Amino acid sequence: MPDLFSPVTVGKWTLPNRIAMAPMTRSRADASGVPGEATATYYRQRATAGLIITEGVQPSATGQGYSNTPGLHTRRQVGGWRAVADGVHEEGGHIVAQIMHAGRIAHPDNKNGHETVAPSALAAPGEMFTPSGPRPHPVPRALTTVEIPSVIEEYVDSARAAVEAGLDGIELHGANGYLIHQFLAPSTNHRTDTYGGSTTGRARFAIDLATAVAEAVGSERVGLRISPGINLHGAIEDDPAETAATYRTLIDAIAPLGLAYLHTIGDPATPLLTDLRTRFDGTLIVNDGWYPMTDATAARRHIDSGRADLVSVGRAFIANPDLVRRWQNHTPVTEPDPTTFYGGDTRGYTDYTTLAD
Repeated sequence: MPDLFSPVTVGKWTLPNRIAMAPMTRSRADASGVPGEATATYYRQRATAGLIITEGVQPSATGQGYSNTPGLHTRRQVGGWRAVADGVHEEGGHIVAQIMHAGRIAHPDNKNGHETVAPSALAAPGEMFTPSGPRPHPVPRALTTVEIPSVIEEYVDSARAAVEAGLDGIELHGANGYLIHQFLAPSTNHRTDTYGGSTTGRARFAIDLATAVAEAVGSERVGLRISPGINLHGAIEDDPAETAATYRTLIDAIAPLGLAYLHTIGDPATPLLTDLRTRFDGTLIVNDGWYPMTDATAARRHIDSGRADLVSVGRAFIANPDLVRRWQNHTPVTEPDPTTFYGGDTRGYTDYTTLAD
């Protein structure tokens, strides 16, 4: 039987353990969305994870949501990610870029005035932090049917850029209320064309996107993250039957593509996630969500139960670059400092110590 520290094959990668570093926004890129030397150090320090999934990376200037997040759509950005990939690989690790178009969870002040687009012209609840302070989310422009293929092509180009940069693959961020999830959720998708109006229509964007990216860079390099019923950022899925129908449509359509993995958020023992695992019939990475912080006991439980092939871990990796070693040796872990999660310098980013320090 596999355990948390046994090797696992995912796509064409042979990973040394089943602990993935979850994607976490850190807002440390420069004003042009280029990850710098500190970012390369940050990921290199954590290369003992079985798989690193980077913070969300915008596929275009329009797709940026938060300030100082990295992109993968310019030559300088590709160069920055090449340094990241090289550092992780030198330590024997594997790393994929999470491609995240924020959709309506954005503000022009964070992206040099670029417009905000979404499936429907519905403003997100709450506010976005900007350089001038918190600002209400603006009403986005609804994407037209004819321009949706160009948005898909942005993802495709970004995936190709990730491969060019030497990253091992990409993850499509279809969770947590961002663009793909905005198409999936009935509260954020009021369309009446082929990309809305029914569970099949709402799933179409994610299906078309996954298919196009898999064809462009190879399905063995592509993962997909979903969060059915998480209800974050106003992407509300509160009808269990409708939610199940939407995600069954999605998974049934992408299962034949042979993607590297499916990455879910939520208790994997729930009936819907259990059902989706059987329909996907491939590598499954699970993430418990935000509270409580995932610990070694919970991670082992998911692997030992057979409900997951890998477990993704977020905040514990921020404060413990050598988390795998600490868990394996039953060594106490360092608690992260939430005040340093977003933005700033290297404090709370690359200065956490390891057992060897």
